[in-house]
Amino acid sequence: METTAPHIAVIYATAQGSTREIADFIGASLTSRGARVEIADAEHAPDPTRFDAVILGSAVHDRALLPELDSYARSHRHELRARPVWLFSVGLGPALAGPIGHLMGRVVPRKIAALRDTVTPRDYHAFAGHYERAGVSLSARTVYRLVGGRRYGDLRDWPAITAWIDTIAQELKLPRAQAIPTHP
Repeated sequence: METTAPHIAVIYATAQGSTREIADFIGASLTSRGARVEIADAEHAPDPTRFDAVILGSAVHDRALLPELDSYARSHRHELRARPVWLFSVGLGPALAGPIGHLMGRVVPRKIAALRDTVTPRDYHAFAGHYERAGVSLSARTVYRLVGGRRYGDLRDWPAITAWIDTIAQELKLPRAQAIPTHP
């Protein structure tokens, strides 16, 4: 009996490229497990009814997902609710340390929670992204340090991203990876 590889969409919205790189890594990881994967930015994303599963991801600005992903998810909410969906965000929260940072990193912002509840994903996960010091005002840098920001640059936790991808692959009953993709 022949099984068909699941067709998966990875749809993202990015501001500076960090979320796109994570989306590409997710796509490469699932492809290495035998899935057929299409990666698209939310503004040019295909109809979700063409897919067996959908992964949505967005950068976080002002404690909300980017408008492009929010609009896509809301306009396709019925189609998304009819299939397995996973949701991820990329922002500073997961990179914060200390008591205030840990509290802020665990709380799902209200706007993100509302969208999450609209599409009912199997899982939502927040990942850290890039935060460069150049071009950031002194007041913003001060607030970042006060809430637990310890360093600047690439704050992404690739092992955590890989572990999340593994849970998706297990739920979709994908085989082990034939080759392990590398992250940027």
